[in-house]
Amino acid sequence: MACAKVPLDELHVTEPFGPQGKERTLPALHPDRKEERCFLAYKPPPEDSTPALVEEFLEHAQFISEDLEWLLALPHDKFWVQVVFDESLQRCLDSYLRHAPRGLDPSGLSSSPAVADMQRNIHRFVFMVFLRMATHKESKENFITPAVFAEIIYNNYLFDIPKILDLCVLFGKGNSQLLHKMIENIFTQQPSYYGDLDETIPSIIQKCGIQPENTGNSQPLKLNANKCLTAMSMPEEELADLVLYMCDTCTTIQSFLDTFPEACSTFKQHNFLNRLSSFYEMAVPDLEKAVKKRNFNRSLQEDMWRRISYSRKKMVEIAHLLLQHTCLQPILEGSENMVSYVEDLLQDFTAFLQEKRFLADYDEQFPIADDISLLQQAFPHLDDTRTSYLLQGVESSWEFVGKKRSFPSSANHSTGAKSKSDRDLALSQKDGVGVLEDREELRGAEAMTDIPRKGDNGAVCTLSAGELESLLSNIRDLLPDLGEGFILACLEEYGYNSELVINNILEDKLSPSLDKMDRAMARPVKNELPAVLSTRSNVFDDDEFDVFNRDRLDMSRIWKGRRQGESVCATLNDKQHIEEQRARYQAYQTVVDEIPITNDPSGDRDNAFGMEDYEDEYDDTYDINQIGANDLDEEDELLNRRPFTTPQVLRTGKQARENYENEDEEEEDKNEAVKKDHFIQDPAVLRERAEARRAAMQSRKGYRPPPASNVVGGPKGQGQSQEIILDRRRKEANKNRGANHNRRMMADRKRNKGMIPS
Repeated sequence: MACAKVPLDELHVTEPFGPQGKERTLPALHPDRKEERCFLAYKPPPEDSTPALVEEFLEHAQFISEDLEWLLALPHDKFWVQVVFDESLQRCLDSYLRHAPRGLDPSGLSSSPAVADMQRNIHRFVFMVFLRMATHKESKENFITPAVFAEIIYNNYLFDIPKILDLCVLFGKGNSQLLHKMIENIFTQQPSYYGDLDETIPSIIQKCGIQPENTGNSQPLKLNANKCLTAMSMPEEELADLVLYMCDTCTTIQSFLDTFPEACSTFKQHNFLNRLSSFYEMAVPDLEKAVKKRNFNRSLQEDMWRRISYSRKKMVEIAHLLLQHTCLQPILEGSENMVSYVEDLLQDFTAFLQEKRFLADYDEQFPIADDISLLQQAFPHLDDTRTSYLLQGVESSWEFVGKKRSFPSSANHSTGAKSKSDRDLALSQKDGVGVLEDREELRGAEAMTDIPRKGDNGAVCTLSAGELESLLSNIRDLLPDLGEGFILACLEEYGYNSELVINNILEDKLSPSLDKMDRAMARPVKNELPAVLSTRSNVFDDDEFDVFNRDRLDMSRIWKGRRQGESVCATLNDKQHIEEQRARYQAYQTVVDEIPITNDPSGDRDNAFGMEDYEDEYDDTYDINQIGANDLDEEDELLNRRPFTTPQVLRTGKQARENYENEDEEEEDKNEAVKKDHFIQDPAVLRERAEARRAAMQSRKGYRPPPASNVVGGPKGQGQSQEIILDRRRKEANKNRGANHNRRMMADRKRNKGMIPS
């Protein structure tokens, strides 16, 4: 039907048409070839886990999933016919891009695994559809002319700037490389999208209050132009919508620039970087203040604060992406116009100096000192005065916002005509301040060992042990011959001001009390407090679970949660009690019939058999009586002992089998007299014996069996006897006792008790 290596836009196909099946030839991309199929619009998952809503979402999403799977299975020509001419398909795809849950949006995916699986399935199918729509050549036989492909996707609005931005937000996290190739092919085949992006940038954040720079005052202002709402005065819904719009816009732009860095130059042409920093400085503090001070619902307030914090992070990342791809990367790659790129980067950093909040947040995530260090390596002719000015501006921005830096400031860019000792002193003091600022944020258990100190204004403040060690190390680095004890005394005397201490030591202006001290004095030994465990008292001391006094614990007596009992098999297989009784029964196994008597002076052998020494005081009054002489027992029974029998639990396997065989032989001998020579007894005889035993048992209990009933009777029409008539009446009266004949009675019983509605 199709010729090989012919583009789809030039391909013609012959298909049957009409009820008679006449053939006709049509272009491959013709609306008559579209399949009649209605694609449903996407609906997001329910926020709550109500069974009805979950079931409705799953059913609705199943239809969408099946339709998209059917679309992806179509051949190349049928797929493009459906994409170009099926409006319901475009509405379905647009609805997913518009309503699919983003990162911070609440969704019901975590409440139901089935909902999460269905959402992932639709997410994958939508991405595959857009990926196929952005590919103009699937194989050597299935392709579209690039120029025609560009017209199809642009004129039919298969892709536009909002769709591309949403694609980056939804699919850029795990498919960045594939998405980059997809967007790059779209912009390469159709450059008109660059013009659309150029027109879109000025209107991206106008709603947040930023106006284009080229808007002049040609039109007169209206009387109510100054009545603009602030974050503290605007309605709650409008403020929440503004925060949501700002978060969505910043997240979308960051995802787009991260996925498609080629668009950074377009944003840079509109001076987007300076406008973004100005918006950050103007809007973010007001929004944070409004969210903190206004009375919102707690959940709404937490959501707004989370979105504002997320927006701040994304704005800083947007600025870094713009600087990296438009200035830093060309410099590191050794571009020809390196001087212009270096100048642009320094101008951008200089423009940030007036936006102190933005500059401090940017420097916190992406230290400017590192970028300047890279510039010095790549461009050795960098002006040190200019870089020092920038670094000082960064320091002032940190001081302005009241933040503490988590890393010491760089000391490689200090300027000024100072001597080496003065410069080292200044750098040591500066590093000490940086360390102090760093340590102050990380104070935890060290706060318990704070030392009081006096500030410059005479106020008493506290100095942690870490800060004290930092001051000691800074002074000893400059004056290593001094002892720590002498330095501590100097710090205590001068209010822990390291600069004043160093100055007085170098100029020999110490106080008389310090001047008399030994400058090599060691640090006094600190009396350690007794351990808490040694002085504690508890009712559980020295018990079996006292881990502070015991090195080993019985872990078999410790478990988490309810203790699991042993299984029946484990209990039955436990033969520990048999092993415990084995030694006891083995003592009974030792039987001695005769005891040899020897003339052993030690008497150990007699004691071994429990014999005692002879006693003269033994009472032999009754020894002449012949006990048992008149009994009828035989002589052998009196002289012989009863043979010893080994307990069954102590028998070995061989002994047990022999005893068992002996018992079986005895039982067989007893049964041989009763049994006859019949191999199998007559079943009739067995039944008669069983019936006789049953009748005897019933007669003993006084049971009288019911009379035999006969309800069959004689042939019809000849009359029946009185006994048969009585038996039939008895059966009719008692037939509801069994089977399924008592349904009406039980139904009436349930209805009377209210179990069945009347």
